[in-house]
Amino acid sequence: MSNIYNEETFESNIVDSLINQSEYVQGNANNFDPQLALDTTTLLSFLCDTQPEKWQMLSDIHQDQLEDKIISRLVRELEKKGMLKVLREGIDDHGIHLDLAYFKPESYLNPETLELYQKNILSVTRQVHFSVKNPDLAVDLVLFLNGLPVATVELKNPFTGQDKSNAERQFIYTRDTNEMLFQFKKRALVHFAVDPNEVSMTTHLKGEDTSFLPFNKGYQNGAGNPPNEQGYKTDYLWKEVWSKDSWMDILQKFIHFEQQEIRVSGKIKTKETIIFPRYHQLDVVRKLTHDTKAKGVGKNYLIQHSAGSGKSNSIAWLAYRLSSLHDDQNEPVFKSVIVVTDRIVLDKQLQDTIYQFDHKQGVVKRIDKDSNQLADALRAGVKIIITTVQKFPFVLDQIGEFQASKYAVIIDEAHSSQGGETAKQMKQVLTANTLEEAENEDTTDDETVEDNIRQSMTARGKQDNLSFYAFTATPKAKTLEVFGVSNVEGKPVPFHLYSMRQAIEEGFILDVLKGYATYKTYFRITKKIEDDPELDKKKANQAIARFLSLHPHNLAQKTEVIAEHFRNITMKKIGGKAKAMVVTSSRLHAYRYYQEFNRYLKEKAYTDIRVLVAFSGALKDPDTDEKVTEPQLNGFGEKELPKKFATDEYRILLVADKYQTGYDEPLLHTMFVDKKLSGVKAVQTLSRLNRTHPGKEDTFILDFVNEPSEILEAFQPYYENTSIDESTDPNHLYDLKNSLIDSKVFWLSEVESFAKVFFSGYQTKADQQKLYVIITPAIDRYKTQEKDKQEDFKKQLTAFIRAYVFLSQVMPFSDSDLEKLYVFGRLLRNALPKDPVERFDLNDEIALQYYKLQKIQEGSITPEKLGTVELATLQDAGTIDYETEDKSILSEIIKILNDKLGTEFTEADKLFIDQIEQDIYNNEALMNQAKVNPKDAFKYPLNEELINILVERMDRNEELVMKFINDPKLRDKLEQYLMPRIYRKLENEDIGKLIKKGESQKLEFKSTLRWDVRQGKTNKDLEKVILKTIAGYMNAEGGQLIIGVEDGGSIFGLEQDYMTLSNGNRDEFENHLVQLVKETMGADRVRYFSTIFEMIEGKDVCLITVLKSDNPVYVKSQGSEELYVRTGNNTSSLSMSEAQSYIESHWQKS
Repeated sequence: MSNIYNEETFESNIVDSLINQSEYVQGNANNFDPQLALDTTTLLSFLCDTQPEKWQMLSDIHQDQLEDKIISRLVRELEKKGMLKVLREGIDDHGIHLDLAYFKPESYLNPETLELYQKNILSVTRQVHFSVKNPDLAVDLVLFLNGLPVATVELKNPFTGQDKSNAERQFIYTRDTNEMLFQFKKRALVHFAVDPNEVSMTTHLKGEDTSFLPFNKGYQNGAGNPPNEQGYKTDYLWKEVWSKDSWMDILQKFIHFEQQEIRVSGKIKTKETIIFPRYHQLDVVRKLTHDTKAKGVGKNYLIQHSAGSGKSNSIAWLAYRLSSLHDDQNEPVFKSVIVVTDRIVLDKQLQDTIYQFDHKQGVVKRIDKDSNQLADALRAGVKIIITTVQKFPFVLDQIGEFQASKYAVIIDEAHSSQGGETAKQMKQVLTANTLEEAENEDTTDDETVEDNIRQSMTARGKQDNLSFYAFTATPKAKTLEVFGVSNVEGKPVPFHLYSMRQAIEEGFILDVLKGYATYKTYFRITKKIEDDPELDKKKANQAIARFLSLHPHNLAQKTEVIAEHFRNITMKKIGGKAKAMVVTSSRLHAYRYYQEFNRYLKEKAYTDIRVLVAFSGALKDPDTDEKVTEPQLNGFGEKELPKKFATDEYRILLVADKYQTGYDEPLLHTMFVDKKLSGVKAVQTLSRLNRTHPGKEDTFILDFVNEPSEILEAFQPYYENTSIDESTDPNHLYDLKNSLIDSKVFWLSEVESFAKVFFSGYQTKADQQKLYVIITPAIDRYKTQEKDKQEDFKKQLTAFIRAYVFLSQVMPFSDSDLEKLYVFGRLLRNALPKDPVERFDLNDEIALQYYKLQKIQEGSITPEKLGTVELATLQDAGTIDYETEDKSILSEIIKILNDKLGTEFTEADKLFIDQIEQDIYNNEALMNQAKVNPKDAFKYPLNEELINILVERMDRNEELVMKFINDPKLRDKLEQYLMPRIYRKLENEDIGKLIKKGESQKLEFKSTLRWDVRQGKTNKDLEKVILKTIAGYMNAEGGQLIIGVEDGGSIFGLEQDYMTLSNGNRDEFENHLVQLVKETMGADRVRYFSTIFEMIEGKDVCLITVLKSDNPVYVKSQGSEELYVRTGNNTSSLSMSEAQSYIESHWQKS
């Protein structure tokens, strides 16, 4: 009977689907050469079958060395050109060209090309042993095209306690990039991490620097995948994406190689990237192409893709596909594709990308002069024409003269970083004399480029020879009316959506609303950020305290607040490179801010901040009647500003209706808003901060003008979010069962359905999919519950499973319902999302103030879904069980302080104690004493040094320090709190360092003690392996064994082992191990080993330290005894004669 819940079954189902439904053949792992990383058998068979004449010609040249010569030539070309280029262009040998793949033709005019396409050999090979150095290592699946590896796949199965993240770690830590299969560009083009619920991928394995991207469909406008009643949530990967036509299409027309020049430490370097489409990019290009071919020319399409969606690549792929699209009569659908964009780099990107697909020059032409140049390009039938947003009306006029031809017009973003200048032409000199007048004058005209494009189209009416494809992150309602499609209710909606919510949840942009704060009567900034240095709170708040109420037009006040906030907080962000933007109400406001900043910075002698200003046109200063311009104030031209601001020289940008849309500067961290914002403009403006950058963990917005409810309302259409969050008595089992049912995570009917499949007499591989279909609704319901309810459910489910395991061994159960719930619950527990373990971390430096002052509005605002929003608090954070005692002691300390100082400290307000603990960790001499002393001896040097550490903190909090110094009992409590934390930190560091060193003669890793991952059940033979290793160390020179760690160093954890024990926890695990040693080696052997448990990456591991025994240690097994010895990295059994010789040499008689 097949084991239907292990990883091997998951792998089999995928392979079967590819073979039976997607025209794959199953590869033979024995045909894979790990040194060449090629399936040479399949490769040579393909060449001989598809190009027999060329094969014969090369055979005449190379004779009996033919195959070796062809392979050798191919390997050299792969080394030189890379896999992608070789697949598309083939290779030449002695002037004879060999194709390595045949792609599907755009038209069927030539049946021979279609016949050759059918001869491609797509193969999937299981358990491919890729390493020459470590031949036992294997990757789960490799996808080949004609014997060339194009993708590798690591699979994980939540039923056995692992998921996609484990597969990612496996790639990162155990897949050596020196192995040929994983070498960038040269072999596999993409690497997938897959479980039944989610998929991620990367095109470049580079150890800990590897970055995996989600490859999910999205669910309810967020991350993840929708439920699939027919099987696994991720079966779209092998049923759709990897299917023959789709996969060949991706290899031919999507994947491309990108080179970018970047500045690193002042030097220009070339960054190389293989671009593989994300799922939504693949989806939108194919759906647009299909709909255009099916419905013909003359339709409008709106593509609402958030920032972070990769619109540049989506537009490039779409432009290429539309330019080569043919109708059912094999005629080109469009004469030309016109891309309307302000992205200067897009034409070069399109040129480079399309050349990789078609190997032709001149396919793309940029129009940067006049309408005559555009007319010439249209007349000549240039396939792809790129022009600017400003020239859009001329595009429509010119196309109108070519009514007989059909054109596709792709409109990029419909926004411009130049703001008002582009949308409203060049403004005349303002005549306002006051800031109030300037604000009113600059806000009367809010017309955008998007409005101009829409008006240009509606003025000319519908044109049947034009198809429009508009890409935007934030469409206005009127834009939806022009470009949108009608839903079932008759309302206009986007043709395709990649929401802001999904982009945030998938990590492509940051959620700017999480750091949104208004400036009210009691303004405070209290934000927990890992890289924040300790701030001088008095100095940081000095400016704010002076201005309890800001005058709307007192820019001097605001300038001081902004400058001090920037210097004390923002400036330290992103590794000291963070920048800020000040959004002003008008051009005159921007100019006055510029004057105030320069005055204030000079007055304070702040030489580390320089500001730039951005506004359109010439401005008359009402005080002097002189005209000023942006270039005049900055000292360089307008076009140079983005590059200048990107340097370290400038840190703050003051803007007036400029750089509020379409501007991309990842180092922008903080925004100060001094302008009324609403609707799309609010979203576009605040979203300038959302770009990601290494080290950019958060963003901050300080709003002087707007209300949170107004900002929330503006974001709502673009971002939805659901939240901003023992007993051995047999009767206890029924209590737990009832509690679990009351949780409403699962229904009893689902338990029954699950049991019917699980307990069926004959099980097939397809039954695994059935189990996932049945159990998935429970997982989805669990995800919608609040965090505390999730934790309660997990605890109760674990308690039920453990109680049932224990009680079923000591008493018979006649209740089959309990057995059904047990098997259902056990697999459900493994399949539930594994949240990272959270706890109060005393190493964090936090900027929490000691005394709670009222804040009108600060923290996180979250767009609602269906009119509701749930806000999580600090108290929602989970804690590790072994911290209970620490928290109790900390609570006592806080209570004493509150009683003595009359304060209202909480466990969240423990900045002072955090800092004391960090000071101890930074004291190398003291930590070294801890390493060599037991706790009872270490308390004396700790007590002495603690007073010194407290004294060092005297100038920062004298009152608090004196309470600890003058109160020995309070200091004792502090030591009780710190002591176990210090030793746990040392243990954690030691185990972590051991894992990084890797396995050796005196260190070995084992994933589990007794849980067989492959079989999905307890396997006592694994215990014997552990015991042999321990005995081997005792009989050699000692050593260490870490259980819960995979061979490559990935953390597997002990949770599966715990589940097999009656009271599954650390104590039970240790007791079981000790009992095994007693039974097989003798009770006196227990003194030769010790155990330490630690949680790493949210999972328990156990370090066993084994000492050299004073005499031989034998392991009893099935009535016989054997002597095991550690030799090299292996443990082996000695024969009788070998044992006698070893004993004589190893244990010399005294």
